[in-house]
Amino acid sequence: MSTQTYLPEDTIVRRGLEALMAALGPVETARFLNLPRSRYADYVQWHRQWQAHLDPQQFFDEVFGPPPAPNQVADR
Repeated sequence: MSTQTYLPEDTIVRRGLEALMAALGPVETARFLNLPRSRYADYVQWHRQWQAHLDPQQFFDEVFGPPPAPNQVADR
């Protein structure tokens, strides 16, 4: 088993900013860093509201595709 070493925080910040700047440029990096943090502050409440109106079968069909017709089910 190998030992995990963590980068110092200043290195993470510097590399993160370099990656953002390379991917987004200075203007979009500034916009990203200034996005409101409270947008999903109460994620649990949002998720519960989303689930309250969720049709589980429709959700699974959209994610995994509709279940096969009974005559299309392969024998195992």
